[in-house]
Amino acid sequence: MLNIAVFVSGRGSNLKSLNESVIKEKIRICAVVSDKENCGAVSYAIENQIPVFLVSQNNSNKYFSYEELLGQFKKIKIDLIVLAGYLKKIPNEFIDEYENRIINIHPALLPKFGGKGMYGINVHKAVFDSAEKISGASVHFVDKIYDNGKIIAQSFVDISRLKSPEEIAEKVLVAEHKLLPFVVEKFADQKIVINQNRIIIAD
Repeated sequence: MLNIAVFVSGRGSNLKSLNESVIKEKIRICAVVSDKENCGAVSYAIENQIPVFLVSQNNSNKYFSYEELLGQFKKIKIDLIVLAGYLKKIPNEFIDEYENRIINIHPALLPKFGGKGMYGINVHKAVFDSAEKISGASVHFVDKIYDNGKIIAQSFVDISRLKSPEEIAEKVLVAEHKLLPFVVEKFADQKIVINQNRIIIAD
């Protein structure tokens, strides 16, 4: 069984696709973590009886610190952390503790259109303004630099006929909802292989 924690900041569409797509006998969503108490993803987690952890670097009775969250993760034996629309940078101590066990879904074809500030509609506006013909989604390992970790898998989307960033966003989101569950299931099957400088998804 692969125990995962999903970090979210928004409506939670990737969280929902994960929860509805993964094989429950192999993958368990043990925690949903958010920096925002009032967001769609937290509401979805509560409705589906998934434990929610609110996290903040500021002291608060309601919020966990990242250090406290690490302790909680050890207790519930989290194997993989999935960033699914989480808008905060993950602290270095988390990355050190979960090296090659934190992944992120990004709504563009990295290494293009990544980095600080490149999230949500900002990404799709940049893609649209650049007159790109192809966009898509990327799942990559998380390291200490925004959108810099090694790419695990990508899904390509033809956007040559689309007329706005919003249309791109809608089409890429469909690809995200297929790609992320696929990659997480490959982790559960131990099919993600790191070979020197490349990531290989075994059959």
